[in-house]
Amino acid sequence: MSESNGVMQNRDMQRIALKQKILKGTALFFVYAFLIIMALIVLFPFYWMVISSLKTLAEYRLSAPTFWPRQVMLSNYAEAFTAANLGKLFVNTMYVGVVSTLLSLVITVLSAFAFARLEFKGRETMFGLLLATMMIPGELFTITNYATVTRLGWMNSFKVLIVPFLVSVFYIFLLRQNFLQIPNELYLAAKVDGTSDLKYLWKVMVPLSMPTLISITILKMMGAWNSYIWPRLVANDAAHQMITNGLRNAFTDTTGDVNYPVQMAAVAIVSAPLFLIFVFLRKYIMAGVSRSGIKG
Repeated sequence: MSESNGVMQNRDMQRIALKQKILKGTALFFVYAFLIIMALIVLFPFYWMVISSLKTLAEYRLSAPTFWPRQVMLSNYAEAFTAANLGKLFVNTMYVGVVSTLLSLVITVLSAFAFARLEFKGRETMFGLLLATMMIPGELFTITNYATVTRLGWMNSFKVLIVPFLVSVFYIFLLRQNFLQIPNELYLAAKVDGTSDLKYLWKVMVPLSMPTLISITILKMMGAWNSYIWPRLVANDAAHQMITNGLRNAFTDTTGDVNYPVQMAAVAIVSAPLFLIFVFLRKYIMAGVSRSGIKG
């Protein structure tokens, strides 16, 4: 009798384990199905951009869209590069991005160090006020910034594209949180040895916070690359035009007709660097942000 009861219990346990496996497998199936569907939804615009850049203008204008070009037009990419003068636009954008990133890093590192390690009256109040400005939409500063740069005579220059956005409260907050994770005993020991604040910052804090600094560098460069509204307002001439603005009207002829396949090719060329940066450097972005959110 006891043996039969044991056999029945084993069978019941096997049935329960089988049901759990089925439920777990079903749940995983729906999770992965949902993720695949969402991935296709996100990737479809990029796919449409690429295939549109390879079509002829006549095929692009067909009432029934084609999901693969009948005639692959690789020449659209060469035409896009010359028509939009992408070489000059790339140089302008890289210059603004590199200079603004370097200057912003200097300001961010010094400000974060001051708020994390230096003791001065009103430090917490000042930092709280800075954080409060993050709740104000950036678009609200456009009018005041525009009036300021107009009075300074900075219109249609690289200064107007670089100076107004050198300070980022978010980057200062991000790096300060990382600095706070470094034991204060290191700072006190360095002061006993006669190390200056700048030397301690350069030799100790900057190397230990390198993942966060890499994240800030990448995000700042991507922000400069994607900037559209502000450059269009203050520096839309050919000498200082950024790459996002240069693509706006570069492919419109005198009759107002737009060569959309060539324009799509130009957009694909411009999007490629950002895509590669995200693919190869995403782990540094994630690492820098995660390291800055442990202590505060």
